Amino acid sequence: MESEDDDWELCYDDGFVYKRKRRRLNPPEPVNSSEPDSEKLRKERKKRTLLKLKSKYEKEILQWENLSNTLRSLQISSSPQLQQQQQQQHQTLSLPSTSSSTQSNLLDDLLSQVEAQEGIIHDIFNLCDVAEAMCFKQEQLFKQSLFDLPIWSTPHELMQALCYDD
Repeated sequence: MESEDDDWELCYDDGFVYKRKRRRLNPPEPVNSSEPDSEKLRKERKKRTLLKLKSKYEKEILQWENLSNTLRSLQISSSPQLQQQQQQQHQTLSLPSTSSSTQSNLLDDLLSQVEAQEGIIHDIFNLCDVAEAMCFKQEQLFKQSLFDLPIWSTPHELMQALCYDD
């Protein structure tokens, strides 16, 4: 018969020392295929909880990816406009005296650039509103999870929750 110390081994991983069960080439035979009902229920509950958590995180990741893609597309669409603006500003500085028609064309170009920038700023504000709404919803869900704790119910229900761990 093996001693208790033979079942455990010390591991050293980059300065972190911990104890783990010794790995064996031949795993021990299962003692009983029938687990106690409480153990099965606990495993099922744990599995359901983990699946819910996984789906929640997947939804949140999708939302953040959508926001990221939208912002990236805004950056891509605004970069040619910014380059065009810089070129036109450089041209206006290099031409000290121009005719009135050229000046009016230049003014029209500058106004259209400002309008394009206004649209970009509006889109970014919309993205910020969406991100803020997501954060607010997450905060509300967190608050609700705290309010749903059994400690806020009657003492009898609290004792049931602590004893039975549904």
